[in-house]
Amino acid sequence: MKKTFVLLIGLAFAGVAQAQIKCWTGADGKRACGDAPPPGAKVTTLKAPASAPEAAPPAGSAASKDAKKGPLTAAEKEQEYRRQQAEAQKAAQKAEQEKKDAEAKRDNCARSRETLQALDSGQRMQRIDAKGERYFIDDAQREQESARARQLVKENCD
Repeated sequence: MKKTFVLLIGLAFAGVAQAQIKCWTGADGKRACGDAPPPGAKVTTLKAPASAPEAAPPAGSAASKDAKKGPLTAAEKEQEYRRQQAEAQKAAQKAEQEKKDAEAKRDNCARSRETLQALDSGQRMQRIDAKGERYFIDDAQREQESARARQLVKENCD
């Protein structure tokens, strides 16, 4: 029993000895660390606690995501799949909205150009008032509507 006790004590001290790190400054002026310093070097011994866990990175950092080891669990796989599906759906909706906006802009451009062309042609143009009666626009109204049509062409076609 005494041999067993001595062996256990020896193993305990061997674990402490393995946890020591020795650092020194080399001939080139750079700091070096290891377990066997060169002879004559000024050595600093660092002790790493044997039972101290590694410092955990902050919860929201990218390092914590990369710290996971091993395969994902079924729940994690499902969560990742749902996240990817949601992102894909958002991207598809955004692309569809951009497509609709671009088509509406092309349509507005075409209508604005047609209106401007009709106003600049010099033909008599008629409108319908609130009572439902037709009237012809005069030169001042034509000029106002032409300026407005030019502005719309500039906004929608550029």
